[in-house]
Amino acid sequence: MHDSAKTLVKMGLSTVFIVTLLVLSMTAVHGGKVLVFPQDGSHWVNMKVIIEELHSRGHSMSVVRSSDSWYIKETSLHYNSITVDVPGGADEEFFRSFVSRQIQIQREGNFAWTRFSLDMELKDRFSEMHHKVCEMVIHMLENSTLMESIRETKYDLVLTDPANGGGVVLAHYLNVPLVFNVRWTIHGEAHFAIAPSPLSYVPFPIAELTDKMSFFQRVRNVFVYVLRQHLYRQTVGPPYAALVSRYFGPEVDYFSLFQAADLWLMRVDFVFEFPRPTMPNVIYMGGFQCKPAKPLPQQLEEFVQSSGQHGVIVMSLGTLVGQLPHDVADEIAFSFAQLPQKVIWRYKGDKPAALGNNTLLVDWLPQNDLLGHPKTRLFVSHGGTNGIFEAIYHSIPIVGLPLVFDQHDNLSRMKVKGTAKVVDIATLDRNIFSQALQEVLHEPSYRRNMQRLSKLHRDVPMLPLDSALFWIEFIMRHKGAAHLRTESYRMPWYAYHSVDVMAFLLAVVLIILLATFVIIRYLFFWMCCRPKIKHD
Repeated sequence: MHDSAKTLVKMGLSTVFIVTLLVLSMTAVHGGKVLVFPQDGSHWVNMKVIIEELHSRGHSMSVVRSSDSWYIKETSLHYNSITVDVPGGADEEFFRSFVSRQIQIQREGNFAWTRFSLDMELKDRFSEMHHKVCEMVIHMLENSTLMESIRETKYDLVLTDPANGGGVVLAHYLNVPLVFNVRWTIHGEAHFAIAPSPLSYVPFPIAELTDKMSFFQRVRNVFVYVLRQHLYRQTVGPPYAALVSRYFGPEVDYFSLFQAADLWLMRVDFVFEFPRPTMPNVIYMGGFQCKPAKPLPQQLEEFVQSSGQHGVIVMSLGTLVGQLPHDVADEIAFSFAQLPQKVIWRYKGDKPAALGNNTLLVDWLPQNDLLGHPKTRLFVSHGGTNGIFEAIYHSIPIVGLPLVFDQHDNLSRMKVKGTAKVVDIATLDRNIFSQALQEVLHEPSYRRNMQRLSKLHRDVPMLPLDSALFWIEFIMRHKGAAHLRTESYRMPWYAYHSVDVMAFLLAVVLIILLATFVIIRYLFFWMCCRPKIKHD
């Protein structure tokens, strides 16, 4: 054999050997089966990203949906649907009308009693929604044909959003690992359900505080926490306690099923969240839906390019706010019309009378792609978590118009970090809004601070979505993650807070002190009362 031929053979054998080693060293990956119980509405936008990515990696996805689902389609290329023929609880029209009324109340003077009445109405509607979720789960569990089909599929895990408890109950019933795509549980912000959360420096969401609180701010933090926890338990306790008692027995606490989840994929990170205690089974994937901008549709690209050196402002108030009260819309439109920048505004209402030629109204906009465009200068946002992380990812400063739910708290965090100017819609007029726009556009610290956050957010060993997918597959491979999960939730409150230990130690100290006192008292009387001995 010629030397050249021998060399080729050796190279071929070496290549085969190297490829074999690589294949053997790779972790075995198989197509898993995932049962998804999502939260309808805007939460589905996040869940859908994970579902599509898992499907692209060869996993089989099944999504539980109600027959009146708001966002979740029955047919998809990425999942099979399990449609339950009962109402699912999410009511698009109610939430749209609620947000509209909330805005109107704020504009009319922020009357405390009216706001309280509206909050109580929201509480009642959430309670109704959770009752419907429980009815949906009961309908599934009582359908023997459906449950037999689910059991035969042998799912590797249940992926759910714990903003409702349906997936939690289903996972426990099927005895399969449970993974959360989470920021909120039925009891509020997720960290408070699983991790130690000292109220001295961990601000409770909705309180709009930071991790550096004065005495009276700490008082407020404790007050808001206690009040909200009571409200949450009143809202969700009755339906889930009854459901869990029916299928698992009265001794099972419904919330302990949430705390027993194997993995918490948290939709925040510490460029947004304040430093706080966490747990080993909490994986941070804030901004996992963010990605480099794709090219804009031609018509939109032409409009953006027409802005020249001044650039573009993007405005969107989320899926629930398609339109604003006419007076508010006119004030905003007038402010935009005075700017040299072009404006792209997602708005479905009547065309504002003061709308300028520089403003384009659209029913829908590719938000991530617009925020990633080099000509975008500013983002006017309601403060939803998705939009905030997209702004962080693309280094775009924010003018915030918080409306409801967690939006005030989200934007207060960005304000503290120097990346957002927050405007109260109750007092908004053309002067206030124009001043906010001008400040964020021309004060370089806003963009500089956002660029700093963006660098921190991006400087990670693994992309947030890749991290989430790794850990989901980790749960599949190992049939759970019991070694990462604390068992503290099984402890009674007095044991968790060591009240029994402190009581025992206090009792020991008291017994020692009492014994010492008795001994000293005895010795004292013995010395004083013993008969004197006479000496000759």
